[in-house]
Formats: sequence, structure tokens, C-alpha cells
Amino acid sequence: MSEGLRYRRILLKLSGEAFAGAPEQALDSRLLTAMAGEIAEAVRLGVELGIVVGGGNIIRGREQQQRGLDRVTLDQMGMLATVINALALQSALEQQGLTVRVMSAVRINQVCEDFIHRRALRHLEKGRVVVFAGGTGNPFFTTDTAAALRAIEIRAHLVLKATKVDGIYDHDPALDEHASRYRHLNYDRVLRERLAVMDDTAIVLCRDNRLPLRVFDFQVPHALSALARGDQEIGTLVDSKEEGA
Repeated sequence: MSEGLRYRRILLKLSGEAFAGAPEQALDSRLLTAMAGEIAEAVRLGVELGIVVGGGNIIRGREQQQRGLDRVTLDQMGMLATVINALALQSALEQQGLTVRVMSAVRINQVCEDFIHRRALRHLEKGRVVVFAGGTGNPFFTTDTAAALRAIEIRAHLVLKATKVDGIYDHDPALDEHASRYRHLNYDRVLRERLAVMDDTAIVLCRDNRLPLRVFDFQVPHALSALARGDQEIGTLVDSKEEGA
């Protein structure tokens, strides 16, 4: 069933913080169950879904680097952290009755598949959810960049970045009660004004491949399904069009 969908194939980016509960709780089973329910709802509508997960709930590279750890080693540790999150999400999604494959850019065959482009496409065509772990497989690249890269590779129609804020604001809404949410931005403005959306490499990849990005609050019930249907009121849309067009 895919009638009524504006975006049939979607790449969803989940940060590590989406998995974390109270302080010192890296994985919160209640959050996992809620995430899995939202994802299952969209998949049952006919959405072909790829998911890139972060690992910041397990290890934060910047904090550890300040303590003297090597950046390359830290990035490798972060890649392994994303595998942990991917496996946790896989288990939660399977409990929802979905068929899920975890594909890692870092070879770790005993627990998940290697990322192979054509195999990932085949999984999506068969209605399986594909969770991409291991970032790009290289240090110095963020999971935001991995999300943009995987979206292009799987020919996604839309990139969704899930956050705990309902879009992009002109000021930090946690600090300024008068902050205004942008409904639409273009990529060049995001780069020029260095708005905290995704890292510049990810933004350039999306811009150069004319891939729309929407930033939204994943905690809003049914938001993922609504966005797949084309709801324009949720979050902030970033694309190559002139603002207001």
C-alpha cells in the first residue's frame, strides 16, 4: 500500500541522542519502542525506508579528544557505537513485525551485513527496512555526511533529520522565547549563514544532488507518516528552490 504518498523512498537520520534516556542511560527501551512504532506506521503505508544512526549517546568524540585521545581512534570507536544503536533499533523494529537489515560501512560480518550498494537497493525493493551503521567507514566524516551519501546511493526522494526541536530557528528556541521557525530555506543560505542543520559536507551533497531535506521533531506523534504523505507544515524544508517559491 503506497497510495497517497508523496515520498515513497526516504532516508531518515537518527542522532545518538534519540536513543538516550536519562543521564548515564545510553539506550532507553521506551524511546526505542516509541521510535519503532512511528517507523512501523510509515512502513505499513508503503514507505521504503533507510535509516542512518549516530552514536553520540555512547561516545562523544569531541569530549574525549579534549582528554587527549587520538581523533582517528575516536572516530573508529564512534563507528562501532553506531553499530550498537543499529542492532538495538533492529530488535525494536522486528518486535513491530518488520523485516530489517543492518548494513555496516565497517566490516563486522558476524553481527550485520557489509554495506553493498546494490544489495541495499534490493532490500528496500523487497520492503525491508535498512539500518545503515558505521558512518561512511572513514574517520573525519560525520554521520550527517553518511546520511546524505546513503540517501543519494539509494535514490531517496527525501532526507529527514530527526531532532528534538520542531525545525530550524533564527535563534535558539531554548534560550529565546521569541525565536521564529523557518518553514523553508535554501541550501545556499544554510551554508552562507552556517545554520546548524547538518555539517557543510552533507549540505553540499544534498544541494548538488537536488535532494530535499526536512528537519523535524521526531517526538511528535505520526510526524514521519505525515511527512511521507507530503505535509508541508511540519518542521523546516531545505532545498535548492528560492525561499518563498
